[in-house]
Amino acid sequence: MLWGLLEELLGHACPGCGGRLDVLLLCASCRAELRAFARGETVYLGPYGRWGGVVRALKYGRRFGLAPLLARPLAEGVLAQGWALGGVAAVPTLLPRLLLRGYNPPELLAREVARLLGLPYRRVLRRVRYAPGQPLRGRGRGRLPGDLFAPLGRVEGAWLLVDDVLTSGATFLRAKEALLRAGASRVHGAFIAVKDPGALGPYR
Repeated sequence: MLWGLLEELLGHACPGCGGRLDVLLLCASCRAELRAFARGETVYLGPYGRWGGVVRALKYGRRFGLAPLLARPLAEGVLAQGWALGGVAAVPTLLPRLLLRGYNPPELLAREVARLLGLPYRRVLRRVRYAPGQPLRGRGRGRLPGDLFAPLGRVEGAWLLVDDVLTSGATFLRAKEALLRAGASRVHGAFIAVKDPGALGPYR
């Protein structure tokens, strides 16, 4: 309660709804809404229109404490699917962006999900080139280069690949393809938010 009041005094609103912070990081009302939805081979917490503020707070606001809070319902969603996983990886960012920001939000989330699932987290992929942000329309694997990501090592079995947002699905698909090249037999996805629900279709 005191932490919530302190954040309010510092001008911090709840990143989930923009309202008053009655508890640390995320208000009680938004916390009560945190649950995972499943579609095909993915789990996610909801549409970007609802959870975009939380994504931005983690990604740009340096509110690292949100990662374990968001990872718990995602891990519960993964467990509910019964996927037999060998490990957890994150969609990587470019090195200059990582050095500038100091952290990769999907990796923060993936490490927490792995810990909750009792699975190893590994940096299996690296991003080797820049690509512009993906629009909501015109999605497709042909719009991004096939070598956007490269494997850093070998893996076995099914893996969970974590990203903060699924926009058009093209970036995630390229990362998934790289993880399959690394030896994964199957790749499942986990996201905080989804901008385009139609992008979930290819992962069925």
